[in-house]
Amino acid sequence: MSPVQRAWFGVFLVVVWLMVLISPIREKWRHDTLGGVLAAACTAILAVLIVVSMTWFRRFDPFNPTEQKTVDRRVWALLAGMMGCCLALLGLLGGNALMTVIYVAAVAVFILPSRESGYTIAATVGIIVIAALLRHDWRSPGLALLLCVVPIFMWVGREVGTRGHRMRELARAQRSELAVVEERNRVARDVHDILGHSLTIITVKTELAQRLMDIDPARARTEMADVERLAREALAGVRDTVGGLREMSLSRELANARTALHAAGVEAEIPADPGLPSERGVVLGWVLREAITNVVRHSAARHCTVLVSESGIEISDDGIGLGADTEFGSGLSGLRERVRAAGGALTVGRAADGGLRVAATFPETRRLP
Repeated sequence: MSPVQRAWFGVFLVVVWLMVLISPIREKWRHDTLGGVLAAACTAILAVLIVVSMTWFRRFDPFNPTEQKTVDRRVWALLAGMMGCCLALLGLLGGNALMTVIYVAAVAVFILPSRESGYTIAATVGIIVIAALLRHDWRSPGLALLLCVVPIFMWVGREVGTRGHRMRELARAQRSELAVVEERNRVARDVHDILGHSLTIITVKTELAQRLMDIDPARARTEMADVERLAREALAGVRDTVGGLREMSLSRELANARTALHAAGVEAEIPADPGLPSERGVVLGWVLREAITNVVRHSAARHCTVLVSESGIEISDDGIGLGADTEFGSGLSGLRERVRAAGGALTVGRAADGGLRVAATFPETRRLP
């Protein structure tokens, strides 16, 4: 609410309140001129204080964590002046002026922090109760009860709104934090998959080039050229991953798998690219990359078979397989998350010939044989 809007809201409160007090002031003036003059003066002063409270002081923002916790002394002086005018009007006009206390409560809720406004609300309720007990010109005890309930409802409504806003802000902050964590995990998975695969192949090719250096220098130079290419591709992949631009291609990973297995001396049976939809191909490409990396790095296998279809992918080898104390690292854990997010399931177990079998399947299509 802008200062101009707050000013008009204050004027609206004053007009409504004046309409309630015009008749009691006129009646007081008729029987007691001095009392009528004092009542009119208190009314005018209270009207000015209400308008000032809406314009001079900005609304206390309970949603702002940097909000100043202490209350300006001028605010307390303003509320004390308003309460003094209300007490004077109660003495002059009796129960007809009791509704003016509600405006003190409204201003307190409008410009005070939670605790201070609660104290003020308690004070206004106390004044209403005391006035109801001391004055005998009240026509309806139910009105006193209503006037006690209204300030409490105003304060409770403000607290409910404040807490609701804080809960929404907390939920929004938690969603933002989860998004950051998810992005961090994505980058970690991609970097692991990219560097783990590339560095494994680089290591294998470097060892091969060293063995060929004396017996086949031309082949050794070819292998080192591949090492340079793989290193550049890995660097570009890391940069793309950090920038969120990394794209996986199943056809490219099938070609890379042939190269990696050949360099490691593993006989490979790898099909041609089946031309799967891009979304499915991306997931299967990540599965293939991680599985081939494990074959080259850990399996000591002599033969590896890759099966690809619309239902998923299966990679099996005849290596050492799973030991009793085998623990899956972050690569397979991240891979399992990728497949699950795509609606599939990842299984890692013993192959028929004793090696390792990694399979990703999707239930909406036929399973791999």
